[in-house]
Amino acid sequence: MQIYNDYKDHVDFLTIYIREAHPIDEWQMKSNEKDKDDVCYAQPKTLEQRVAIANDFTQRFKYPLPFGIDEMNNAANDAYAAWPERLYILDDSGRISYKGGNGPFKYDPKEVRGWLAQHYGEVKHPEPAPEKKT
Repeated sequence: MQIYNDYKDHVDFLTIYIREAHPIDEWQMKSNEKDKDDVCYAQPKTLEQRVAIANDFTQRFKYPLPFGIDEMNNAANDAYAAWPERLYILDDSGRISYKGGNGPFKYDPKEVRGWLAQHYGEVKHPEPAPEKKT
């Protein structure tokens, strides 16, 4: 979230929730099964299920970025080849200025930070203190 905190006054951010990468009812990985945060879901079959998963994620992790949800026809995923995760920067006219690699292995937020720094200057705010657990 630090990149968002640093550049939110310069650019608009949007996260789009697409289909699940490793749903419990499809392709599950051992690393997901051991996930300490219990964030494994079945592949949603309806938009309502996708919305429920997105709401759980944003509330559970206090996710501050604007959050969109792909339609069940997966139009955003198909248009941006986003699965399982990918970063893009679009210019003011909606053209792609930066297209990151597919995650998880080629997913590199440092590249996005570098692009933003090149275009808007290096911005670095202090990281917020972690919330105290009660």
